[in-house]
Amino acid sequence: MIAKILEKQTLSANWYKLYKYTYSFTDKHGNELIQSREAYDRGNGATILLYNKAQHTVVLTRQFRLPTFVNGNDDGMLIEACAGLLDLDNPEDCIRRETEEETGYRVAHVRKIFDVYMSPGSVTEILYFFVGEYTADQKVAEGGGVDEDENIEVLELDFDKAYNMIATGEIKDAKTIMLLQYAKLNNLV
Repeated sequence: MIAKILEKQTLSANWYKLYKYTYSFTDKHGNELIQSREAYDRGNGATILLYNKAQHTVVLTRQFRLPTFVNGNDDGMLIEACAGLLDLDNPEDCIRRETEEETGYRVAHVRKIFDVYMSPGSVTEILYFFVGEYTADQKVAEGGGVDEDENIEVLELDFDKAYNMIATGEIKDAKTIMLLQYAKLNNLV
């Protein structure tokens, strides 16, 4: 299949960018089709599961997420793995920075496990997934974020409790579920 962008129109450039694309592509039967779709560009990001094998714990965060609130999450609070936008960093530098800002831990080693399009039908974002082992002596700050609008609570949870929170519905964040399942499948904790 061959695709070509014919037109790109900015619909919004407020918080992130929303574009309308008109494009052509050749389908599996050799027919050229022209379609229009909107795509939300918020940049690429990185996420990490911090785990402590000896203590059998993981570090997660809890914060208010407006989109979940308007879609039925009663208080809008979401438990999730530390994450952030790359901005101008490479994924590894980004996740090291975000880990320290959000959780207060300065991790020595992180390992990329995969990268994923989280919502490819409407969002351009690629999310880079990492895992990193932490110890208590790597706690260098309280965490909670650095921006004035960030209000992040740091949670250190027993791994089994965190994993069971998927089944109870207390953890509904896709990236967090994927990381906890990766940890379970690979016996990280």
